[in-house]
Amino acid sequence: MRNFRKYKKISFFSHNRIQSIQQRFLRKHLVYCKEHSPFYQRLFKRHKINPEKTSLDNLCDLPFTDKEDIERNNDEFFATSPERIVDIVLSSGTTTGKPTKIVYTESDLKRLAYNEEKSFLGCGFTAKDVVLLTCTLDRCFVAGLAYYLGIRAVGATAIRNGLNSLESHGEVIQRMRPTAIVGVPSFIRKLGIFLDEEKRTAQKKNVSKLVCIGEPLRGEDLRFLKLGKDLEEIWNAKAYSTYSSSEIVTTFCECAAQQGGHLHPDLAVIEIVDDNGALLGAGEKGEIVVTPMSIEGMPLVRFKTGDISFIIDKPCSCGRNTLMLGPILGRKQQMMKVHGTTIYPQAIYSALEEIGGVKEYYITVTSESELSDAIEVHLAVEGSSCAPETIQDKLQARLRVKPRVLISDEGSIREQVYNPKSRKPIHFIDRRR
Repeated sequence: MRNFRKYKKISFFSHNRIQSIQQRFLRKHLVYCKEHSPFYQRLFKRHKINPEKTSLDNLCDLPFTDKEDIERNNDEFFATSPERIVDIVLSSGTTTGKPTKIVYTESDLKRLAYNEEKSFLGCGFTAKDVVLLTCTLDRCFVAGLAYYLGIRAVGATAIRNGLNSLESHGEVIQRMRPTAIVGVPSFIRKLGIFLDEEKRTAQKKNVSKLVCIGEPLRGEDLRFLKLGKDLEEIWNAKAYSTYSSSEIVTTFCECAAQQGGHLHPDLAVIEIVDDNGALLGAGEKGEIVVTPMSIEGMPLVRFKTGDISFIIDKPCSCGRNTLMLGPILGRKQQMMKVHGTTIYPQAIYSALEEIGGVKEYYITVTSESELSDAIEVHLAVEGSSCAPETIQDKLQARLRVKPRVLISDEGSIREQVYNPKSRKPIHFIDRRR
């Protein structure tokens, strides 16, 4: 079992030293995959891959792994004996709709705690913090477990209130006075507004940090979207964005500088690739590919996340010398083409957030033709000034496409967005053939 804490300060090492350590861990990871993973034993043999001769420079020569590979060969990815598995997580499927299993050993859970501890410390968390978790630990979901383990590793106090009502969280905040909240940002915003409307604004005064999951806070230029601005204004607290997935079990979390999610270089290697799988340089937008290292239960090599972003390689004012990940701009499978213009749902969300009077929304996309999609934006608005034509013109000016705008009552829109069977708000519905 690896001693993870040995490299706790690796992000502050020199660039050359970071690469040297990362190279060593990468090679160990690939050797482990070859020796213990049935899937990679077969893959490496077929492609004549020698882990001992693989480096950071030629990692891009190895094949990708994607969600469909895991769905089709789920059990072949398990690289440990059943008795060493201590936790099982379910991740949503892409083709069959059947969730895939991801297994963790005791070492994997220690790695998970270490990963989140480093992320929380980067945001300024200390053992004095009291942290309200608004994300679930049940339903075989990893996020709540990860944050709980990370908070414990920091030495802070965790309040595991999970997926609960605004009223319940309000009572917890009143009684336990948390200094930080972890959860989906749109929910945290609603919780802050709820406390203000209930004239319980004073109860928010202890909260100084908001760690946000599942929804981006920033646009491509790293400036706050309306959601991020609202959070900091409503709570008078700092909002930090974090990105991960059940498969990579590695977090890219903003530090106190709030200018991109830092990579933990002793835990993962990150790449950005184009539609043809070619490597892209810093600042170029493409699909995030992660090789998470030091994993025993279900190790992966060059896992294609399906999420679109870019790498930031500029020095950070916090002193860390690591690559950073920009905001998530969309998912590859959600990319839409409208008369030659490529657009992701996130661009539409960002534009809607800037339009006053828009309360709730979701998007549907259908196939207009073989070469073009048709987008409908379903809205609940406040006030008569938000006419469909006005909103349509504003969207066209911002996006260079003109989606159809349909206005409905707030109840019907919320019913679609906040499906109790979903862990996150549903703002995008794909009906393309």
